[in-house]
Amino acid sequence: MMAQRKHRGVAEPPFMRGLRGKLRANEPLARHTSWRVGGAAEWFYTPADKDDLLRLLAQLPAGMPLIWLGLGSNLLVRDGGVAGMVVRTAKGLTALRLEKSGRGSVEAGVSCAKVARAAAAANLSGAEFLAGVPGSFGGALAMNAGAFGGETWDWVDSVEVVSRDGRVRKLPAADIAVGYRQVELPAGHGLLSADIVLQPGGRDGKQRIRRLMEKRGATQPVTHASAGSVFRNPPGDFAARLIEAAGLKGARAGDATVSDTHANFIINRGRATAADIEALLERIRREVKTHAGVELIPEVRIIGRHPS
Repeated sequence: MMAQRKHRGVAEPPFMRGLRGKLRANEPLARHTSWRVGGAAEWFYTPADKDDLLRLLAQLPAGMPLIWLGLGSNLLVRDGGVAGMVVRTAKGLTALRLEKSGRGSVEAGVSCAKVARAAAAANLSGAEFLAGVPGSFGGALAMNAGAFGGETWDWVDSVEVVSRDGRVRKLPAADIAVGYRQVELPAGHGLLSADIVLQPGGRDGKQRIRRLMEKRGATQPVTHASAGSVFRNPPGDFAARLIEAAGLKGARAGDATVSDTHANFIINRGRATAADIEALLERIRREVKTHAGVELIPEVRIIGRHPS
C-alpha cells in the first residue's frame, strides 16, 4: 500500500488523488499578497494547468470554502488566515494568445503587465494601461480594474467561467453587468479566461507603456508594499483628494501608513500586520465621512479571520 503523503505534517486529503499540481498545508498567505501580510491558508493549491484545476473542483468537498488567488494584489488577508482551499491561478492558468487581427485569449493567471507588453510587441493597442495594474488578469476581470483612463472590460468579448463543481461556461460580455470597479458574475463561479479584441496597427505601444510607467513611478509609492488604490473614487471626486483634505497623509497604525506620495495608497513599511492595515482603512473611512460627508467604498477585498 502506498504511504499517504503529508504536507507540513498534515496528511494529504483524499480528494487530492490523481491531481498533478502542488499542494501545501498551512501556507502563509503573506508570501502571496502584495501587502506582504496575512495568515495561513488551510490548504493552498497551484494547479498544473486548466484541466488539473477542473479535476480539483470536481473532487473538492461541497462544504469546503474555496478562494481564488492571482498575484495577491487588491487583497487583504486577515492575520487569522483562511479555512478551506486557496487556489492560486498565477502559476497554473498562464496561457496567452494574440493574433495580428487583434483577437486573442488570456487565462486568468497571466499578469496584467505581461498582457500589456505582449500586446505592444504584437502592435496591438488598447491594453497599454494594464502595465500599471499590479495584479493578474483574472483579478482585473473580476473588478473591472482600470488605470490611466482605461478599463479592462472595454475590450473583453467573452469570458470563460467555472462553477464550484468544475463545470465550464462561456459567457458573452454583453450578458454581464459591468460598472466602475464592479462586475456581476454568476454566483459561485470563478474566472478561467477571456477572449479579447484589441486594435491592430498600434506602432508605439512600447513607448506609451514607458511613459505610463514613468508617470506611475512619479505619482505612486512603487517602492513600498501596497495593494494599489484602497478606495473607489466617489462620483465626481477622487478618494485621494478626500483623504488628503481630511489631513490623513502620513497617518499610521503600527507599520501601516497612508502614503505621502498618493493618499489612496496604504503602504507596509516593513512590519505591518493585516490588523494594522484594516484599522487604518477604517479610520480613513470614519474621518473622511466626518470631514466631507462621503462614505468611501473599499476597492480592496478583505477576507479571512481575525486571530483567536
